[in-house]
Amino acid sequence: MNNLEKVFITGSSGGIGSSITKKFINVGYKLILISSSKEKLSIMKNEYGDLHSYYHLDLSDLSSITSRMNEISNEHPDISIVINNAGMTSDSLLLRMKLEQWQEVINTNLSSNFAIIKSILPNMIKNKKGKIIGISSVVALSGNPGQSNYVSSKSGMIGFYKSIAHEVASRNININVVSPGFIDSPMTEKLNELQKNKILDNIPMKKFGEPDDVANLVYFLTTNQASYITGQNFHVNGGMLMV
Repeated sequence: MNNLEKVFITGSSGGIGSSITKKFINVGYKLILISSSKEKLSIMKNEYGDLHSYYHLDLSDLSSITSRMNEISNEHPDISIVINNAGMTSDSLLLRMKLEQWQEVINTNLSSNFAIIKSILPNMIKNKKGKIIGISSVVALSGNPGQSNYVSSKSGMIGFYKSIAHEVASRNININVVSPGFIDSPMTEKLNELQKNKILDNIPMKKFGEPDDVANLVYFLTTNQASYITGQNFHVNGGMLMV
């Protein structure tokens, strides 16, 4: 176990989140795993064991995040890596979208990043090191009909992370974003053949990505090999969007 490094991960029970979690466990890090589901936390604890820490956190409730994050920061002042992977959708055309749909997605996908990073960053500055990775999406740059709330939250993440990267670059803290395209997941499994083929027509590599494709890049960005990389948005999309 690498006792010098602690990794904080939200959305750690999802497809991409599980791959990221296992990647860090396999190389010996101690993890602080966050989920909005107590049931999923229990499942992860059974799978990964008592060497790691598990916290229930409702990312749509900013007041509870702030209180909970102060507790976590005090209990784990040595967190050196933060991976904000959690996200949700609540799709609807704008004319039909309810304010609650907009606010819940913005809070969960964007505002939660503010509360989490603001809480952990002082310890990173004190410890003179840190790596922060946010998981955005290909649609943050391309847009997507019916997802104005989701796209806004993921686009906002990119601007937010770039701004913070400027603020702390001189403190030995690297902040980057990874934007996946279509990754094999429960979401893509729900698509019928016609829908899949339509998506694949727009992907030059003619295949969906694997969760490990994202996890491998996330891990690289937390290593010393990426020490001169900050404020960047990396695309993992099989060539679907080339920018």
